[in-house]
Amino acid sequence: MNRTRRAALSGLAAVGAAVAGCLGGRATSGADRDGESAGASSDGASGGDGSPPPTVETEYHLAYEPASLLSESLDGGVGKDGIPSVDDPQFRPIADADLAADEPVFGVVRDGEARAYPRRILSHHEIVNDEIAGEPIAVTYCPLTGTAQGFRRGATTFGVSGRLVNSNLIMYDRATDSWWPQMLATAIDGPLAGATLDEFRVVWTTASEWAARRPGSLVMTEATGHVRRYDSDPYGSYAPVNGYYARNGTLFPPLASTEDGHPKSVVVGARTADGAVAFDKATLLDERVLTGTVGGDGGAVVAVAEPALSTGHVYRNPDGAAVATDGDGYRVGGEGGLAAADLPLDRVLAFDAMWFAWAGFYPDTAFVGDHTWAGYGR
Repeated sequence: MNRTRRAALSGLAAVGAAVAGCLGGRATSGADRDGESAGASSDGASGGDGSPPPTVETEYHLAYEPASLLSESLDGGVGKDGIPSVDDPQFRPIADADLAADEPVFGVVRDGEARAYPRRILSHHEIVNDEIAGEPIAVTYCPLTGTAQGFRRGATTFGVSGRLVNSNLIMYDRATDSWWPQMLATAIDGPLAGATLDEFRVVWTTASEWAARRPGSLVMTEATGHVRRYDSDPYGSYAPVNGYYARNGTLFPPLASTEDGHPKSVVVGARTADGAVAFDKATLLDERVLTGTVGGDGGAVVAVAEPALSTGHVYRNPDGAAVATDGDGYRVGGEGGLAAADLPLDRVLAFDAMWFAWAGFYPDTAFVGDHTWAGYGR
């Protein structure tokens, strides 16, 4: 399908979406448990811009070979770095920030330090190369798939390649120029093809929820070094949800089609080396505990909601421990009063995604919950 993101967004503009300039080039102006990482990592040899990013030894399940995904990649119409990453982010205390209560933000905690990245800013840049508690990291967001994910980056930085696969952002690292579909965290081209990045949790929440939970957090400001209309989202809005985020249609063909559910409904997705599972987020927030399986051997998993942050956590539960609500917390077997993020089980890194995107990358995924509406699960 010969369709670029530039052409697609022009179509959005024709029906009322405000194209705010995220398609332009570089225009400059005068761990605690919330910080869980995907696994043990190893840093590569030096080369290019810094050293290759850290990768993990345990790989995620892939439904497709990297070469197949590379052949399915599309030109997004903006060119390499046409959507510029933010490489020198600026921050202020969240208590001093003028943010609407329901404004979506992406929360990160690393080694006890908390930061929030407003979604409306990342919709124009998609990648922020930052450093928290002395650790170089990248916070990434793909508006077309509704996915916010964090990665350790080592001595290099990530940029926007200008390519997409399954509507998802393909990042590149500036050390090796390898291509990384964000959702997969696995390179499909370049010297690191087949390797998997060291990923950490990013929480999709709201400004008021994050400030209440993390009052000492810093929040990223609009001083990005680029001229953008950050009050105007080129794809629509999440407060209230409209535009691309609300419509059934996608701008680019998915890798697989889904028969059930709104394509833009939100799932909390998790993947292991054995398979993938998706929990409908709205169902999880309503029922608070959902159980499922990952992989052909039926590896048991349980998801629990953390309503105060409008998020959820996924754990392996191979022994079938009984998990139930206990007031605002949870009970596992005979132990009660547990926070959602601190169950005595092996937690699996999970993140929000649009259902069509998750099902496209993982057509063999398990699904748990009721298929619900577009939005972000609240």
